Amino acid sequence: SEKPCQVEQLDRILLSGIYNVRKGKTQLHKWAERLVILCGTCLIVSSVKDSHTGKMHILPLIGGKVEEMKRRQYTLAFTSAGAQAQTYHVSFETLSECQRWHRQASTIVSMRLSMVDLSCYSLEEVPEHLFYSQDIIYLNLRHNFMRSSGAGSLGSLCRFSQLKSLNLSHNRLGEFPVSLCEISTLTELNISCNGLHYLPSQIGKLLNLQTFWLDGNFLTSLPEELGSLQQLSCLGLSFNNFCELPAICEKLIILDKLALAGNLLETVDLAVLNPMSHIKSVDLRLNNLKRAATDTLEGNKSVTYMDLRDNQMTDLDLSSLGSLEQLHCERNKLKELTLSGFSLRALYANNNCLTAVNIYPVPGQLTCLELSHNQLQCVPDWACEAKKLEVLDLSYNLLVELPSRILSSLSLRKLMVGHNNLQSLPPLLEHIPLEVLDLQHNTLTKLPETLFVKALNLRYLNASANSLESLPSACTGEESLSMLQLLYLTNNNLTDQCIPVLVGHPSLRILHLANNNLQTFPASKLSKLEHLEELNLSGNKLKTIPTTVANCKLLHTLIAHSNEINIFPEILHLPRIQFVDLSCNELTEILIPEALPSALQELDLSGNTNLVLEHKTLDIFSHITTLKIDAKPLLTADSALASTFWSHGVAEMAGQRNKLCVSSLALGSFAEGVEAVYGMFDGDRNEELPRLLQCTMADVLLEEVQQSDTMFMSNTFLVSHRKLGMAGQKLGSSAVLCYIHHDAADPASNFSLTVANVGTCQAVLCRSGKPLPLSKVFSLEQCSEEAKRVKEQKAIITEDNKVNGVTCCTRMLGCTYLHPWILPKPHVSSIPLTVEDELLLLGNKALWEHLSYTEAVSAVRHLHDPLAAAKKLCTLAQSYGCQDNVGAMVVCLNISEDNCTCEMHGLTLPGPGAFSSTTTKPATPSSSSGIASEFSSELSASEVSSEVGSTASDEHNAVGLDGSLLLRQERRCSLHPVPPSSLFQRQPSSATFSSNQSDNGLDSDDEQPVEGVMTNGSKVEVEVDIHCCKGKGLEFEPPAAEYSSPAPGPEDDSGLVLIIRRQNSVNSNTVQRGVKEKCELQKSLSTCCLYGKKLSNGSIVPLEESLNLIEVATEAPKKKTGYFAAPFQMEPEDQFVVPPDLEEEVKEQMKQHEENGADQEQKEEHAVTLP
Repeated sequence: SEKPCQVEQLDRILLSGIYNVRKGKTQLHKWAERLVILCGTCLIVSSVKDSHTGKMHILPLIGGKVEEMKRRQYTLAFTSAGAQAQTYHVSFETLSECQRWHRQASTIVSMRLSMVDLSCYSLEEVPEHLFYSQDIIYLNLRHNFMRSSGAGSLGSLCRFSQLKSLNLSHNRLGEFPVSLCEISTLTELNISCNGLHYLPSQIGKLLNLQTFWLDGNFLTSLPEELGSLQQLSCLGLSFNNFCELPAICEKLIILDKLALAGNLLETVDLAVLNPMSHIKSVDLRLNNLKRAATDTLEGNKSVTYMDLRDNQMTDLDLSSLGSLEQLHCERNKLKELTLSGFSLRALYANNNCLTAVNIYPVPGQLTCLELSHNQLQCVPDWACEAKKLEVLDLSYNLLVELPSRILSSLSLRKLMVGHNNLQSLPPLLEHIPLEVLDLQHNTLTKLPETLFVKALNLRYLNASANSLESLPSACTGEESLSMLQLLYLTNNNLTDQCIPVLVGHPSLRILHLANNNLQTFPASKLSKLEHLEELNLSGNKLKTIPTTVANCKLLHTLIAHSNEINIFPEILHLPRIQFVDLSCNELTEILIPEALPSALQELDLSGNTNLVLEHKTLDIFSHITTLKIDAKPLLTADSALASTFWSHGVAEMAGQRNKLCVSSLALGSFAEGVEAVYGMFDGDRNEELPRLLQCTMADVLLEEVQQSDTMFMSNTFLVSHRKLGMAGQKLGSSAVLCYIHHDAADPASNFSLTVANVGTCQAVLCRSGKPLPLSKVFSLEQCSEEAKRVKEQKAIITEDNKVNGVTCCTRMLGCTYLHPWILPKPHVSSIPLTVEDELLLLGNKALWEHLSYTEAVSAVRHLHDPLAAAKKLCTLAQSYGCQDNVGAMVVCLNISEDNCTCEMHGLTLPGPGAFSSTTTKPATPSSSSGIASEFSSELSASEVSSEVGSTASDEHNAVGLDGSLLLRQERRCSLHPVPPSSLFQRQPSSATFSSNQSDNGLDSDDEQPVEGVMTNGSKVEVEVDIHCCKGKGLEFEPPAAEYSSPAPGPEDDSGLVLIIRRQNSVNSNTVQRGVKEKCELQKSLSTCCLYGKKLSNGSIVPLEESLNLIEVATEAPKKKTGYFAAPFQMEPEDQFVVPPDLEEEVKEQMKQHEENGADQEQKEEHAVTLP
């Protein structure tokens, strides 16, 4: 079969391009265009132009030469070493390009031939040119397809008389090449990941071997002959199938490191280590250890380092290891831990269930103690007496108090006690050397009064997520000696009174005061923080940012979203400003200086509904990498209906990283139906893959949904993985994709949510105020099943818990070269949505590492704006210590019980002018609303009139007014099926609306009266039947008694029935009566001119089927001139559809009308049946 080209060699490509090439020193060969690559230590020339599929000629350059040709301009001659040297002439187009190739090639040819790296070349045999030199000492052949026997096989390596180091890992050998045992000069041999099941007895001939790596094989035992290797000091046996410590290690008298990680050990008798007095380091991570103890009283005095991470132990007693200096036992199930303190210097026991840690005697040499994520209720006494303790991490425990001896320690420099139940801290009486203090997520109401006076070395303080109402002073007199540089006080109860205290920290570089109760920031105080680089004031009640911010010359980041700021701060004068976030405020205009700062990279002005940027302003901002502003939505019927059920907000922040490697996908109206797709992609260190997935994954999903009803989500991930191409071989990305849809077998069913993910991106559903995780975290630390799978497939898991040292994820899109350890197969779950579902939260790894599901849900549940909610989640993560890229998406759900998705024919969607900046965005539309429209409080009367006057018949006579079939079948939900066209069916749900016409004058914004609007100044009352079919024709109903509705007979046409009652008409004596035939309706001015056109006032008539669903929506803002401001114009064929934006107002006026009904006269009723 065809061998894959390992993409690792792409990292070795120095230069490449298509150039004119001539082979040989003579001029007999012709010049031809070829792909030329300078890769590693070789020059590679393709046999065909711009193609990797043809034969590749490899020219080794070490020991060769590179020269400039004098007869041809910009041409180099590359010559290999040896008696049968080959030469290739390459002609370049420019001098600079020629010089660049010459510099790189000259470096290679001058390299010593003693070190040869031919890894990842897909080689099957040893290149013959290597044997021209006998000076090779180090030879790297990993990630190839070398043969054990035959011509050019590994058997020929014995010809290298001085070879000392040989790397043959990842060559799929299957068995140990016996010929290697003849290379007696070897001191280092790496034959990992070759599927070996045993070692030959001839291994004993390698008497000079000092380092032997056998990781990632299937070994269960070692031959006795291995004991003759008396020079062996390092033996790697990790990720094999050993069930016990190899007894042969006792004979290896200078072996000081025993690596048995990832094997099948279940119990370890530490007494076995006693005869191995030479072993100092033991690595037993990732086994199935349930017990590690000794049954003898004899202690071991040689082992100084032990790694027992990721096992299954519930208790651990290593008191017999008197020389133990460092212990790793993270991610076990330990409840109790007992150690010897004679030599202990560092203890790492995070992520256990510890309630007690016993160390005797007091560890006088202990410098680092990490016990986070346990169940400790108090600090161990011996920890308070450790005189050299510098780092203490007790976060995520159950501490209720902190001993004064800990906080007053004269050696402690870093104290982490966040996520506990601390209510107060002991007072400080003496000066302490503390530099880092983390107190976040406790219930503190105040800090020690002398904290900043006694802890003069304090540089980092995080007291976020407490109940602080004030801050201690940092000044004892007129001068402050505080060295505080990073201060995080987000999510407290701080007020303006705490601001003057901050002046006592003149060295502040980063200040986070988000989500407090700040209303002002005194200008005189901000001007004194001259060293400020990052300022976060989001989530307060600030109306302005002081102009003295211009004094902060070093400021590069300003985050002040979700406030009430209405004046753009003077920050564009700052020379170093890079990132400005003023979203979700009340800005109306921007004052721009003559020249913008060159460092400005991102300006976020989204969520400022009053802000309108002119084209001139946008041109000035054109050089900014990222400019975020609100786009005026152009709604369609489907997107408007979708906005009733869900709305979303996205936030992405780069943090302390130079680039943003997180991308989001948000399609609130997907495909042609009422569906939605939301996704998030995290490339960790690469930005290319997340952007590719953002652009392509929705299209792939659309194709797969049409092909499969059950496997579409898994297929979407697999196809997207394949489409990444070359970019996905080396790079990888986590991904989560959420698809809101109806059941494919029953389109009229309730909404369902299907979620698929790989990697560490997650989705959480808020149901009745509680989090419901929908995804699975595919990482080695959090998924034991995945860790077991990767181990069984013989991957190498490094000490930082990464697969082959690359990534902690076990499933990703991309990273093809790590297959089968890294898979693209996603975890898929599906759940029906109910009325109790409030929010859908999506986030990347950084977000969920710093926010729990419960805290994330409670933090944004009460917010009405999904954009502000997403921003808040990112701000909280950053204030809690996140320095990586963080991304959050909040989808507000409003799923009603019936999930009605009938197509609402006849609805005129507001144009760009209808979305005024003063509109307040509702959190989620009312469950009774048909369309979640944002209606401007500054709409002209004519705009509102056009909304009311746009009717079904005016817009859509061409598509079914004559009773013929529509072009597309009308979408109906299961609650409101399509009735037979021959029978009128009056639905039980009907609504009565009214509206006043109080102004007969032309609105200032209109040049002419709006067609199709009743403008006679009368009060209109509309009684509407909803969810009914189109009619066959128009019938005239004679006037009936007052307030009575006509009783439809069996021969009545089904349709939308409007009962119009005129009262107090200015022209009541000339009321027109009559019937317009269908042909006249089709030729009406409103039908011919307004169908699919843009009205003069900016509103747009949609090119959709008529919508005959009318439901109650939010109340539209009032205007002094009334809703109607057009001259009198009444046509008998005018038909009215009350838009959802006006229904609440109309209902209110109808209620008033009924109360005053006794005083009203001249009432008439007209029944008009509409299609």
